[in-house]
Amino acid sequence: MNMPVKIQYFKNPKNRELSQAELDELARELDAIRQEVVDDIGEKDARYIRRVYSTIRYSSMLGRACLFAGWFPPAWLLGTGLLGFAKIMENMELGHNVMHGQYDWMNDPKFSGKTYEWDTVGTSDNWRQTHNFKHHTYTNIKGMDDDIGYGLVRLFPEQRWRWGYMFQPLYSIPFCTLFQWGVAIQNLEIGKVLSGRKTKAEFKEEWKPAQKKITKQLLKDYVFFPLIAGPAALPVFAGNFVANGIRNVWTFSVIFCGHFTKDVEVFPKTVMQNESRGHWYMRQIRGSSNLKGSEAFHILTGHLSHQIEHHLYPDIPARRYRQMGPKVEAVCKKYGLNYNNASMLKQYSQVIGRIFKYALPFKK
Repeated sequence: MNMPVKIQYFKNPKNRELSQAELDELARELDAIRQEVVDDIGEKDARYIRRVYSTIRYSSMLGRACLFAGWFPPAWLLGTGLLGFAKIMENMELGHNVMHGQYDWMNDPKFSGKTYEWDTVGTSDNWRQTHNFKHHTYTNIKGMDDDIGYGLVRLFPEQRWRWGYMFQPLYSIPFCTLFQWGVAIQNLEIGKVLSGRKTKAEFKEEWKPAQKKITKQLLKDYVFFPLIAGPAALPVFAGNFVANGIRNVWTFSVIFCGHFTKDVEVFPKTVMQNESRGHWYMRQIRGSSNLKGSEAFHILTGHLSHQIEHHLYPDIPARRYRQMGPKVEAVCKKYGLNYNNASMLKQYSQVIGRIFKYALPFKK
């Protein structure tokens, strides 16, 4: 008997419940979309990521050179903008995607997902644990996926309310501008230390690599480059500070728009019981949202504007998500699943709405 599979979580009326047979067919069709791209991956993808690498390198060099003439306002603005662009591209289109193993097949050490270290205060090893493993395995499962509000923000009624959340419309602003720091300390689980669920000795051991990376980044951006700039030390310091802020705000915005819009759902741990591949695919679709935009916009987001496709196929070169998107959308339509896709303005307004709404103890 082909009855719909009952999963205990908040049901979005835009999604139809699927039987196990339908879920198996969903998995087969989504696997076929993946295989079609896998069979075509090759030199054109390698050329693309090498161009991205070169663009980041030369944009960063030119930006820093302009900052050395930073007492001249147009030079400072150009240098800061170029450096901010380079940092966005390095984090989003290069670092994030490389660390997912999307280019491991190239056998090029520069693009190895296991060893790449990105230009941010968080260590790549911590990110590979919290994001690659936890988030992409347990996407939006409450109590398993630490990316749900990053332990700081209540964005779903299923999250237990605490009085501190009342201030989240205020502290979300510095969280946005300092986003790399939130990612850096996420895996340290400071809340567990404060509650006694993690010992101080364990924390100190986990802090060592984080401290090393933070020190390296701070010295690079705020000591080394200002010192070698001589008389332009202050403009260089300020340019680095603003460029990091630009990257942080952009990254926060793209990630939150991909995970915390109105129709995105969270799930209880019970969904993992005998979860089939079709179930897993359905959870990725129901727990993600996309952003509409131009080709340049998609590149600047690291193609995380196709968050649905990224959750379905995290190890596929992200530049391929644009060609996969219409096919995935057609499959979603066929099976009655909401393909959550809208402009950044619309999706961001929904994120802001959630931040304000769930600062209060609403249950739905």
